[in-house]
Amino acid sequence: MSKSSVNRRAFIAGSAAAGAAMSLPAASYAKIKAANEKLRVGFLGVGGRCQQHIGVILQMQKEGKAVAPAAVCDVWDGEVKKGVIQGRGLYPSAEKCKLDKTDKNHVSKDYRTILEQKDVDLVCIATPDHWHARMAIDAMNAGKDVYMEKPMTKTIAEAIAVVDTAQKTNKVVTVGVQSMADPTWLAAHEYVAAGNIGKVMQGQTSYFRNSSVGQWRYYPLTKDMSPKTIDWDMWLGHKFQSVDGAPLGPTPQEQAFDRAIWAQWRCYWPFGGGMYTDLFVHQTTHMIAAMGLRFPARVVGAGGLYLEYDGRDVPDVATVVADYDEGCQFIVGATMCNDVQFGEMIRGHLATIKFDGGGDFIKGFSVYGQNIAGGPAKPKSNNGEDKPVHVFENPKKGDATYALWENFLECVRTRNRTTLSTPELGAAAFATVNMGVQSYRYGKALFWDKEKRAPKEADASWASQWEARSKKRGKPNQVQGWKAGEKGSLLEPPVYQKLEGPWVNGKDPAGE
Repeated sequence: MSKSSVNRRAFIAGSAAAGAAMSLPAASYAKIKAANEKLRVGFLGVGGRCQQHIGVILQMQKEGKAVAPAAVCDVWDGEVKKGVIQGRGLYPSAEKCKLDKTDKNHVSKDYRTILEQKDVDLVCIATPDHWHARMAIDAMNAGKDVYMEKPMTKTIAEAIAVVDTAQKTNKVVTVGVQSMADPTWLAAHEYVAAGNIGKVMQGQTSYFRNSSVGQWRYYPLTKDMSPKTIDWDMWLGHKFQSVDGAPLGPTPQEQAFDRAIWAQWRCYWPFGGGMYTDLFVHQTTHMIAAMGLRFPARVVGAGGLYLEYDGRDVPDVATVVADYDEGCQFIVGATMCNDVQFGEMIRGHLATIKFDGGGDFIKGFSVYGQNIAGGPAKPKSNNGEDKPVHVFENPKKGDATYALWENFLECVRTRNRTTLSTPELGAAAFATVNMGVQSYRYGKALFWDKEKRAPKEADASWASQWEARSKKRGKPNQVQGWKAGEKGSLLEPPVYQKLEGPWVNGKDPAGE
């Protein structure tokens, strides 16, 4: 461990890369922001999603918690249209936060101005995806802790850079996947790691929706949205560099102002990743956490634009299939034109975990044992036996976004980087779905290069390595956290299998 001092937030850092919890000597607690001293939040990008974040902080403030809004930033002046736009944008959000709209240090269209303010302790980033990494890295380097919306970045290189910066600066970062506040996923992982479902084989999830106007077209366009009220040049980000030196976005000459591109940016590749990164990352994050996985080894993305021909770039049907060195697979799929879900489950050799849906916090999960027998079987709607062998009932209820903020603020106070939704986990989930985007767009399967921490084009080695293991009668790999030895992980060959083997020089391998 090494001692580091960054403004008021000095603390002793443990192994952040391993996601380990940190412990502080008594002397360090004097440097931690006192429990009754307010944490002041700056909101960067105060569109639709950020209104909920502002609402959470205002609710906490109303409850007497030591937190308060301190600043807002957005490229749009903002507008209030009853029943259409509920106060999004710079000045309506400032008013909601009870900030002086004439205070250009705390109400600004330039995020760098907000980061310069010493009375801003942490920031909430809820801009379009192409701005996430730049703002998060600049905020951490300015001494701020960061709550950043999902997907945590636009590119994989940016996600890795955010993780590295968080570890280097010892800043507390939470990625806004609100389902990670649900204890169900940790409970499922503990059940899996104990070997109760045997060798983990496959996980599946989905995020189906249906919209008659086209996905994300339900964000309204208004006449007031124009170059007079929006700093289009700033929003595009072409004057700012990403971690690889490339501009964040196109120039105004390359992309003229367009209300649809500005307000419905999730439909266009330069600014987001469609369903893959906006929706899949929710499910992928909590499912890989539950399964005991992180970065994939091989990813294929499929799908297409099959109905929503409205000028968008991103597909309306999509699927990602990810394979892992741990010897299992994860599948996530969706269409934006039908809302019937796959169902969320983890399949093991001995049993299947089926997650039960609900609101912000799901109901829990049920475990169904497997009928392990040879021969074909018809699909079963109950995923195995008639009655569950184990049931986890989720005790948690309420607002998951509120719960994730509560955890983040507590971690900021105690200087614990291990939030419920760490950037290390976020980067693994984002890499998975972003590799799906690249595979879909460029028609290639991709491998994850562990040394370079980047994707690369796949080859035939994935299939051949598993075939080689089979020929050598190897043993299965296991997911992270596995504590069950070989439980549910070995075959029991029938007696007649002793008759197998090549005949050499006409000699029966089974003997006389």
